[in-house]
Amino acid sequence: MGDVWEKLLKERGYKIQHTLGEGAYSKVKSAFSSRLGKDVAIKCINSRLAPTDFVEKFLPRELETLPLLRHHNIVRVYEILEASDGLVYIVMEAAENGDMLRFVQKRGALPEPELKRYFWQLCQAIKYCHSQNICHRDLKCENLLLDKDHKLLLTDFGFSKPMLFDTRGHVSLSQTFCGSAAYAAPEIIQGRPYDPRMHDMWSLGVILYIMSCGHMPFDDSNVKKMLKVQLRNQLRFPSRVSDHLSDHLKNLIRSLIQPDLTKRATMEKVMSHPFFDGYHPSAEASITFQTL
Repeated sequence: MGDVWEKLLKERGYKIQHTLGEGAYSKVKSAFSSRLGKDVAIKCINSRLAPTDFVEKFLPRELETLPLLRHHNIVRVYEILEASDGLVYIVMEAAENGDMLRFVQKRGALPEPELKRYFWQLCQAIKYCHSQNICHRDLKCENLLLDKDHKLLLTDFGFSKPMLFDTRGHVSLSQTFCGSAAYAAPEIIQGRPYDPRMHDMWSLGVILYIMSCGHMPFDDSNVKKMLKVQLRNQLRFPSRVSDHLSDHLKNLIRSLIQPDLTKRATMEKVMSHPFFDGYHPSAEASITFQTL
């Protein structure tokens, strides 16, 4: 991709800097845009090397969805370029502080003031998506980016799905297995049709647990065994952090990582949960961060 990167993007006013990440059929590069006057991230996808289902189904879905979403906690897309040689370029908002998974791996369990800030921002992004009748379906720490000010940015909408409703206002159930097993709700692992909104809610619980405890809530090395543990609904918190977690935080996590769909927290219940009592988003600027 090297020569193509330089030629096409230079013509569009982008100066390529360094590689941020690389996969089997894609690369993410940092670049400076002379037109925007700022650093950006450019994801380059080689559709000729990518799997057929990705090219025909998931990539078009992401290209259709991302430009429609306008929220300060969803990564902004500035430009999408599709070249005749099968390369697709997505020019996005830069996230100088990487993703949440690496952040937690470096920092360990996060203190509650930071938890509230990040989780509030994430919930705002998902609430907005659901209000636009879009479910993400691939919520995980790797898809939560942090910009230079540590603002959370939701990204990667390849598995997102527009919601359809019947005449009674009930959402049409999904049947496609999406995302990572470690973040997937038990109804998905069981292969049952599922409400994609409630799949997002379970994944939010897994993310909140990871940020609170510093590791995954379940061992996904054996999915069948993991499912049995999930269905027993006996979530445990590691002893090294349990005493430091507030009862409200534990209750919120348990209400999300809840196998019984009739008891799993909705977004409305999460946003009004006592965990957020006294939290004022306007005070976010006063939070300081440890230098990594």
